[in-house]
Amino acid sequence: MGDAYLAYKRAQFATRLPEGRLFTKGHFWLQAEEGGLQRIGLTKFASRMLGEVVEYEFESKTDDAIEEGQVIGWLEGFKAVSDLYSPLKGRFAGTNPNLEQAIADIHRFPYDRGWLYRAEGEPPAECMSTAEYASFLDGTIDRMLGKSS
Repeated sequence: MGDAYLAYKRAQFATRLPEGRLFTKGHFWLQAEEGGLQRIGLTKFASRMLGEVVEYEFESKTDDAIEEGQVIGWLEGFKAVSDLYSPLKGRFAGTNPNLEQAIADIHRFPYDRGWLYRAEGEPPAECMSTAEYASFLDGTIDRMLGKSS
């Protein structure tokens, strides 16, 4: 059974947002997995702002304790360099091993093969549903375009 998606379009940005995941204001998504793990990645919006990722590094190692808001690594794209922040408190459970051979998946398949890492912990209450994130994106894009929301 495939994932359900919410079609999203605003100005020149269009994507399909996966249902059943949580999103953060920092443009990360979280997907619950077995054993209290969360699979975490960048949203398509974040990957578009960053550009094609050319290099990345995680400072946190497997089993390290992590705090919400802690810098755990960085990504360098064609357009920008960005710190990677942990959206939750818990334990770093490892990186996506496929990215070593397919770093472009971060940009090309952000909701699938391009996930970044796993962490054990509960998502914070501020996380948004797919529909809430779409509304948040509306405001973000309008601000970028200089429109009042």
